[in-house]
Amino acid sequence: MPAEAITASDAIYTRLKESVALEELRDALRMTQQELAQTLQVDQSAVSKLEHRTDMYVSTLRRCIAAMGGQLEIRAVFPQGSVRINQFERFAADE
Repeated sequence: MPAEAITASDAIYTRLKESVALEELRDALRMTQQELAQTLQVDQSAVSKLEHRTDMYVSTLRRCIAAMGGQLEIRAVFPQGSVRINQFERFAADE
């Protein structure tokens, strides 16, 4: 990667605890669409489409995050605090 791309990637990575799009997350992890596609066993164009969706299955998002080396966690945030939603974890074990 060119030096300016690495700098941009590092800046995105420092924001990871905030809100980022899947494409920004993948870039911050220094992963190409082609690399992610190989891990997911899909075409690169499928990764591009996935990154631009505004709505998708939780299972699809979980697979994508896992392919990047992470684990999906879903939280509901309220003024009193946040709570982890574990309903989807039960179904993941069945896959």
